[in-house]
Amino acid sequence: DGIAVMTVDNPPVNALAAAVLDDINNAVNEALIDDSVRVIILTGAGKRAFIAGADINEFVNLSEKKAGSDFLIKGQEITNLIESADKPFIAAIHGFCLGGGMEFALACHIRLADETAQFGQPEINLGIIPGYGGTQRGVRQMGKARALELLLSGNFISAQQAADYGIVNRVVPAGEVLDEAMALAETIAKKSRMPVRATIKAVNEGLGMEIGNALKLEREIWGELCETEDKEEGVAA
Repeated sequence: DGIAVMTVDNPPVNALAAAVLDDINNAVNEALIDDSVRVIILTGAGKRAFIAGADINEFVNLSEKKAGSDFLIKGQEITNLIESADKPFIAAIHGFCLGGGMEFALACHIRLADETAQFGQPEINLGIIPGYGGTQRGVRQMGKARALELLLSGNFISAQQAADYGIVNRVVPAGEVLDEAMALAETIAKKSRMPVRATIKAVNEGLGMEIGNALKLEREIWGELCETEDKEEGVAA
């Protein structure tokens, strides 16, 4: 029914090893070009973790600036692709959502969390900082002070605290997050494609603009939709 479920499956904690990033990149691109897909749900296999960060073993030999910087390119490209996608991505989060996992969740358009979920950016404990957008999307999502608390302490927070911070849309009972994500995806998938894409465009592009320019963008997109059959059929109905 237009819903693709993308499951990261790399036991024991679904770490973002290089091969996993390649698989995610391929899956995201396939979903975006597949006309039968209207909404994508991103989740993790098993009960222990959504995604518990990068594969730390791959950090060991990174001892030069360029190598370290280049190591992050793929993850940033994928999170940028998810965030800018014209199809909605819903993160269905359970268990550990840490480091790169939290960064991938932050790139999704909507985030739902199982009450057992734990969130954190513990990179500082490894002598590094987040590299897939954690210092940027987190600040935009929850504000500077709360983001810095997580980034500088390396502490984990509960699903409810993540909701209070604005990191997740809502918390659901244990074991029900994927069902809840499916229900929301089904609702969105029934909407006309063009206004869904237009809404995401207006929000994503408008966030980087001064309010006057953002409102002008909203007017222009609204006007473009007035020329579509979707608008004619919707208003008539």
